[in-house]
Amino acid sequence: MLKRLRAIGPGALTAAAFIGPGTVTTATVAGATYGYALVWTLVFATIAAIILQETAARLGVIAQRGLGEAVMEQFTGRPALKWPVAALIIGALFIGNAAYEGGNIAGAVLGIEAALPAIASRSVLAAAIAIFAGIILLFGGYRTIERVLIVAVLLMTLAFATALFIIGPDWTALLKSAAMPKIPAGALPLVIGLIGTTIVPYNLFLHAAAAKKRWPSPTGLSEAKFDARLSIGVGGIVSILVLSTAAASLFGTGLTVNNAADMARQLEPAFGTGATYLLAAGLFAAGLSSAITAPLATGFAASELFGFPADPKNIKFRAIAGTVLLFGTIVAVTGVRPIEIIIFAQIANGALLPIIAVFLLYAANNKKLLGEYANGWLANSASIIVVLIAAGLGIRGILRAIGVM
Repeated sequence: MLKRLRAIGPGALTAAAFIGPGTVTTATVAGATYGYALVWTLVFATIAAIILQETAARLGVIAQRGLGEAVMEQFTGRPALKWPVAALIIGALFIGNAAYEGGNIAGAVLGIEAALPAIASRSVLAAAIAIFAGIILLFGGYRTIERVLIVAVLLMTLAFATALFIIGPDWTALLKSAAMPKIPAGALPLVIGLIGTTIVPYNLFLHAAAAKKRWPSPTGLSEAKFDARLSIGVGGIVSILVLSTAAASLFGTGLTVNNAADMARQLEPAFGTGATYLLAAGLFAAGLSSAITAPLATGFAASELFGFPADPKNIKFRAIAGTVLLFGTIVAVTGVRPIEIIIFAQIANGALLPIIAVFLLYAANNKKLLGEYANGWLANSASIIVVLIAAGLGIRGILRAIGVM
């Protein structure tokens, strides 16, 4: 068991990626608005994410392919299709991650402001966080990045778990909701949001590439599966902790919250500064971890699609990742929200999620790549259900971005 725990890494990167400010905010609003009623959504989303991420890890370990490489191999000898597909994928990932990177940095700033309101201006804090993330991302190397993100996941877990126990949840209501799905009136957008912030297309590229780097032979498959299940499972638990904290402290109070920083400030009169600091630390870790993983995943995807080394120290890798970080920094420091870019990013990622999920499922059934480790009927059944849901989420995201829903 100790050996397996030491192997934790690629899954933790993925968990750090999806427990960002978007997930924390959506879970906070869900708990404050509907109590424990949507806990089942996060249970389902976590199981679905484990299915897809474990498949991506299997592709990396057994086939020694990143997802981008596997996609490109399907178009060998067909450049008329290959390069437009590559451009679509990297365009969606690059623009999407660049657009959301500002929110990642801003989320980390909110965490600091919730604990230390007058420490510095928002722009200064955003610039400091971006510089810190840039030093880790551009100069740390893969193993350093991995260790930093593992610490971030542990910090989030400890912070949100301790805060929840201080507040004292209704365990009966929590467990009942986890086992009995229902959608209260008006809650459908939040249901979709909770699932959509857990199942993220760029995480599939990140996980496959990281698993390939960590386990260079099929003998690592058992460790890779353990890593994926434990890490993604812990990530799902963190999201449930955030939702449950909001449900226990804010549901039924009539107070309005827009993010976890609002929740942290609201808790202080009733539960003391300790709860506020814990939630602030969790939000800071969520923002910082996503500020690192979004550029990292974009760099991995670009390296596989265009054939340069998948190494954070490679100059081309650094250029791609650094550009994503730079754009997010500008957005966070200036406070300007590039609405048109964000809308385009929502549409692009909404279209990309089901496409990438289908490519992943196709690769998982390719016996030339995976041999005896290719999907069986049970894995295919579970994956098809997840792919259909991903397609629904993608269509819903596109329609919402263009104002139809």
